Amino acid sequence: MDPQQMAHTGPRKKRARQMGASMAATPQDIKFQDLVLFILEKKMGTTRRGFLMELARRKGFRVENELSDSVTHIVAENNSASDVLDWLQVQKIKASSQLELLDVSWLIECIGAGKPVEITGKHQLVVTEDYSASLSPSPQKTPPPAVKISQYACQRRTTLNNHNHIFTDAFEILAENCEFRENEGSYVVFMRAASVLKSLPFTIISMKDTEGIPCLVDRTKCVIEDIIEDGESSEVKAVLNDERYKCFKLFTSVFGVGLKTSEKWFRMGFKTLSKIRTDKTLKFTQMQEAGFLYYEDLVSCVTKAEADAVSVLVQEAVWAFLPNAFVTMTGGFRRGKKIGHDVDFLITSPGSTEEEEQQLLHKVVNLWKREGLLLYSDLIESTFEKLKKPSSKVDALDHFQKCFLILKLHHQKVDSGKSSQLQGKTWKAIRVDLVMCPYECHAFALLGWTGSRQFERDIRRYATHERKMILDNHALYDKTKRVFLKADSEEEIFAHLGLDYIEPWERNA
Repeated sequence: MDPQQMAHTGPRKKRARQMGASMAATPQDIKFQDLVLFILEKKMGTTRRGFLMELARRKGFRVENELSDSVTHIVAENNSASDVLDWLQVQKIKASSQLELLDVSWLIECIGAGKPVEITGKHQLVVTEDYSASLSPSPQKTPPPAVKISQYACQRRTTLNNHNHIFTDAFEILAENCEFRENEGSYVVFMRAASVLKSLPFTIISMKDTEGIPCLVDRTKCVIEDIIEDGESSEVKAVLNDERYKCFKLFTSVFGVGLKTSEKWFRMGFKTLSKIRTDKTLKFTQMQEAGFLYYEDLVSCVTKAEADAVSVLVQEAVWAFLPNAFVTMTGGFRRGKKIGHDVDFLITSPGSTEEEEQQLLHKVVNLWKREGLLLYSDLIESTFEKLKKPSSKVDALDHFQKCFLILKLHHQKVDSGKSSQLQGKTWKAIRVDLVMCPYECHAFALLGWTGSRQFERDIRRYATHERKMILDNHALYDKTKRVFLKADSEEEIFAHLGLDYIEPWERNA
């Protein structure tokens, strides 16, 4: 940050940013030593919890990231005392009689007053008399019923622990080929098959294991059978040897190159990027020029350490202008992935004016330009309006203001030197997407931008077919009641849909 910019932000804003980045208060910041708070994420959501933690810390409260023996007060939202105690039991933590179980309304009053307020009956979560009896194990336990696998990814928990890589990798190659050929129907067939197999807690070793599994049609079963019998799929082998597939795979690896451009270059007879780069008759967009210029960096994977370093850059830049803004890393990294191709961030700022929100990304981009960190930017203004109802098209892009960037990340910014040292360079070009959304939409936008792609397709399909609702990145609309359903967290969206909450790291469908 240049000296002129630091003069504008002032020491108070700088301190607020540092506190947010560490998500912990230093001992001298704590005013109320006798209180140790823990805010329960269950039914509240990550975004709202993080926001309340930061506000409480700024007011001098000690708020723990993890539950420990030192915690004196547990704060929860939309939970009964029984819900909290059930949660503690699952965590294998014994609740102390001295532990206060409180509704979030108490914390909000404390934040407003800038000090602890008196705990009254309206704040306390009271344990019912028959609760202890309900904790006792039943003398006659019946075995759990056989679990039926849902056709919807939003009703399955899919971690990164995939037991069926050999099959899902094959389906993803076939799906990608269908995408290159703009065959939407076949693309969906292969992606649904890959998605359901990723959720299985066992490895398929015979065709009998596929019985009762939804989303597997004759075509996908043939691929599975091929692999079981021969160790590979003849259909996949044919795709990998197909000239068109290989060219499209190569061309679309360039930032800014889509299917139409790939089709054009393939028809012109190009097979390599070096020939395309040096051809004088071709004209490239600014995005494609940047894609070629930083190609080696952009096709190498972004590590989690690099993503975290970018996160600090984004937070510092955003908080320089809107100290109360909330910045959340979305996409694959939010789902627990260790590597990715870019880093996505959702930004929302409760209490900010529409003009402040509209100007933020412009100011951030200009700041990085002055600091010499901006290699490329494409800022798309918001077309967000109060829509009559959400878009019924599943993959429709949202209408929020967004910026597609390439940033220069210096190696010393990356923890433990985990960044790739490419050809002796001291920096690496990293793809970054920033999305600015109004606070009332942040839960829907967070759900949409977290992914995975198949999870998003299925939760929207479920909303439409099972609940007669329309869900997109802006809102949830109940077609039966003809009303928009409000949600302050992802948990509330799942609740509106009648779904069990699926954690981000369980959405790798």
